[in-house]
Amino acid sequence: MLEVIAKGTVTEAHPAPLVFVHGAWHGAWCWDEHLLDYFADLGHACYAPSLRGHGASSGGERLRWHRVADYVRDLADLVDQLPASPVLVGHSMGGFVVQKYLEHHRAEGAVLLASVPPTGAVGATVRIARHHPVQFVKANAMLSLAPLVATPELVHHLFFSAATAHTDVDRYHRRMQDESYRAFLDMLVLDRVKSSRVDPIPMLVLGADADTIISRRDVRQTAATYGVRPEFLAETGHDLMLDPQWPKVAERIAEWLSAQSF
Repeated sequence: MLEVIAKGTVTEAHPAPLVFVHGAWHGAWCWDEHLLDYFADLGHACYAPSLRGHGASSGGERLRWHRVADYVRDLADLVDQLPASPVLVGHSMGGFVVQKYLEHHRAEGAVLLASVPPTGAVGATVRIARHHPVQFVKANAMLSLAPLVATPELVHHLFFSAATAHTDVDRYHRRMQDESYRAFLDMLVLDRVKSSRVDPIPMLVLGADADTIISRRDVRQTAATYGVRPEFLAETGHDLMLDPQWPKVAERIAEWLSAQSF
């Protein structure tokens, strides 16, 4: 059973539903904080699934072994139930899932936020290992990514800009969870994106200047792969949809959607 948070309805002005795909350690809740209401109020139909093993979705008992392909199937199952072809919005690992989905499916458009690049998560892994070596070793020894989000301090450094209030970080930390170790290996080396299979569609690629996980080089690489210009949000951490700068993120996505007549 897949948890899906749905808000808004399809309108004549905005016929393409928006599907928001969360990243590692998160669930549909991360979109429900701000962006779902923001875009529903603009007249968009919004859907945010919690991928299997996340949030209130089933599969938590096998979380460690879920593959990226399983997450892609979750996304495909949801899209099959929608009234029209959607625009996909993916964050971090969710951006990688969106790219993998597009290998075999089509969407009206895609927004990639601080996305793992098509070549995989090697750069992000190296950065995390360098900044948090003890937690990284523990994660690999346990075959669990939970040690990387074990404290509010770790969550603040990895996901948020310095301006984020500690009370907000504490609240988000309590909602963070473990992530599939197998999906991590898929993004690292086992199942990278075959970008040659992705048909050209309108795409927006956004990065965050204060991101300690996905580098500017990663964002540029993703954008270059799909022939678009990368954009960066100033003073914004990895979690663009939760960071204090989220209104600027939402406004830029809304501008792009309007320019594409979505």
